[in-house]
Formats: sequence, structure tokens, C-alpha cells
Amino acid sequence: MTHVLLTGFEPFDGSGVNPSWQAVRLAATTPPEGVSLTTVMLPVVFHDAIARLRAAVEESGAEVVVCVGQAGGRPGITVERVAINLDDARIPDNNGAQPVDEPVVVDGPAAYFSTLPVKACVAAVRDAGLPASVSHTAGTFLCNHVFYGLMHLIEYGRPGVRGGFVHVPYLPEQVPGGDQPSMSVHSIAEALTAIVSVAVTTTADLKETGGALH
Repeated sequence: MTHVLLTGFEPFDGSGVNPSWQAVRLAATTPPEGVSLTTVMLPVVFHDAIARLRAAVEESGAEVVVCVGQAGGRPGITVERVAINLDDARIPDNNGAQPVDEPVVVDGPAAYFSTLPVKACVAAVRDAGLPASVSHTAGTFLCNHVFYGLMHLIEYGRPGVRGGFVHVPYLPEQVPGGDQPSMSVHSIAEALTAIVSVAVTTTADLKETGGALH
């Protein structure tokens, strides 16, 4: 069995749901064969989220960690490639903190790359009939904060662990007017299952186009 930690976030910014946690919970009901899946909900609170993630990695003994967050406005599943050492919050977190131009880790490197096979993960989601792409920015809010914190932990404390971050769209109930892209929780969970399956079986990524002009 391969031990996998799958994380989502609590609701934030006045919403009653967060698709990342809804989908993580659903995906955990039918884990891929050969995978022992642990899930945890992270707080949308700077630094507390990384502390909770660190504890979950320790407690679960995870070999692979996939953190998941909401990217409202994106039309599909986006597998993140790089985390940057920057907190620049457009809105306050759930404790009212709003860091601007601050490092995630003081004196940490400028950035970390995901150690998941990002292009293979995207291909697996597309093979499941769902829209997906490689993303080169995880933003500068809690998602990037946790992504960077995860990769820093792996670099300096858990070198045998592989990890990365996945962004998911709004749920339909979050955009009742239909004026922004959305995806059902079942489809998001299906995508996460496909990503986990590839993450535990693939170390060498696909050599195919995944870049962007902007």
C-alpha cells in the first residue's frame, strides 16, 4: 500500500463551502487500488495551515501528498508546477490576517517545483473526460502558501516524500447565476482520484507541451 495524504481547505471569504474539501472527502470514499488515503481539512489561516499540514504528514506517514484548493474562475482542473516564497493576500484570511509582500519562509529559496508528474496528472484527468491543464502560478494567497510550505517541508524534513498542489473550479452552487465556470463535486473527485493514481505510480513525467505564453 502507498500512503497518500490528500488535503482540502475550509470555506473562506464568506462562502459556505469549499470545493477542495468537498471533493477530497468524496474522493476518499473510493481510493485507488493499492492506496491508503488519509484526508485533512486545512484552515484558511496563514502559518496555521502549514502547521496543520506538517502534523498531518507526520501522523499519516504519507509517501505522497496532494494538496487541493479552490481557484474560482478557472474552467478546469489545474495542476500546479511551482510554488513561490511570497504571501501577498488580496483578502484577509479567516483570522483577519492579510500579509503583503512577506515571505512564506524567511530566508527560504525563491521557489520550489512540484515533485509530482504534473503533465502526466493532467493527461490522466483529460483521459477521464475532464478539462485540465498545467498551471504556472498558484497565486499568492493560502494555496501558494501551503504549496510552498509543503515543498519546504519535503526539502528539509521529508526528502522521501513527493508532493504538489492541485487547483479546482467553483462548484455550481457557488455560481448560481452561471456567470463563472464551475464543475460538479463528483467530477472534481474523479479528477483527484485520477491524479492520485498517477502520482503513486509515475515518477518520470511526460515530455510534452504544457507551457504557456502568459
